[in-house]
Amino acid sequence: MNLWVVLPIAAAMLGLKLVRPHVVGWLVAWWVALFLVLHYGIEPPLPVSIINMFMGIITLSLLAYLSSNSEYLESVRKPVVTFLVEERYSRRLMILMVGMALLVAVKVNVNLSGTVEPPIASRTIHPPPPGAVTFQGKRIDLVTGTNPFRELEESDPDRFGEHVRNGSRIYYQNCVFCHGDNLQGKGIYAYAFDPIPANFSDPTTIAMLQESYLFWRIAKGAPGLPPESAPWSSAMPAWEKFLTEEEIWEVTLFLYDFTGQKPRAQEHVE
Repeated sequence: MNLWVVLPIAAAMLGLKLVRPHVVGWLVAWWVALFLVLHYGIEPPLPVSIINMFMGIITLSLLAYLSSNSEYLESVRKPVVTFLVEERYSRRLMILMVGMALLVAVKVNVNLSGTVEPPIASRTIHPPPPGAVTFQGKRIDLVTGTNPFRELEESDPDRFGEHVRNGSRIYYQNCVFCHGDNLQGKGIYAYAFDPIPANFSDPTTIAMLQESYLFWRIAKGAPGLPPESAPWSSAMPAWEKFLTEEEIWEVTLFLYDFTGQKPRAQEHVE
């Protein structure tokens, strides 16, 4: 959250409340404030399609609020009906209708006249990880590091199963919205991204990677992507801000267990 954007907006809304504007002005102010928060107040930035979806929901919610009170609704209906039916406003109405049509035409023309440019460089799907990362003040070696719970798969299957189940809980609370119920990259927000989230059940994805690689990508999210993985439009957060080290290792166990994949074996360099 970008507080330099959110706090001034909150202050402006509090100041506007003291002025007590007409209900329509108040609802318009809320619409604009929420749009600014979604567009500029969230880091990393949300994809435009996600912002449009939320703004559609917000618009319907504000209209529902307006229509829930007969006094509010009447205060809006009367001036609108007067503007539409009284002859003294006919010229202004005509100007408004023509102006709206011209704005739509300009918008369509701008959208159609844009050129599609190829990326300046080829995109690496699995960019090479750094040798180590810092996680909440602790150094994690990505070359020799291993999932601390992986050895339980053979030595203590019951405890291993507990960690997998906890990983499942973490996934369906946090990751399912983009990566999908079946881990195939078809969550409800998936097609807002470019590219869409990976299909984990595909043998060319996590089966080709060591678990330490997944730890890196989950922990650092989109802000941790190196330049060679561009262009991308990922809104994946840096989960190190929300999950513990243990939880990230557990969700990694779940990804492999659910898909039936095995992590890439650790390579020993002489």
